[in-house]
Amino acid sequence: MVVAEAVRTEAGDRVVVAEHSENCRLGGIGQYLSQEICRMIGAETRVTVLGHIQRGGMPSHSDRLIATAFGVAAVELIAKEKYDHVVTWQKRHVVCVPIEEAISQYSTVNPDGTLATTARRMGIFLGS
Repeated sequence: MVVAEAVRTEAGDRVVVAEHSENCRLGGIGQYLSQEICRMIGAETRVTVLGHIQRGGMPSHSDRLIATAFGVAAVELIAKEKYDHVVTWQKRHVVCVPIEEAISQYSTVNPDGTLATTARRMGIFLGS
């Protein structure tokens, strides 16, 4: 489930993380929905805040444009009830591909390649 920070509860209430004088910081709706899903169906749920795991520096105009195009394409897939597809970037175009096709070819990361070596040298643990 993906939800915007400004989404309100069923009662129309805003969910805020903290309030400071006239300003409030939104962002608790994910945790609220997680608790509601758990209460309703008894399944364990976890919340991931994209901003907490995506720390690659300031996005460029291209990053923002591609992210927006991905978002639009993903919503269009939902509207068409095509839940078995994934949004990809191919040859400078957004392409919607069946998930089965997207995962049909097994790809591995070369543990001695440039990216893995760079990550290790930066102190990033890649597993054993």
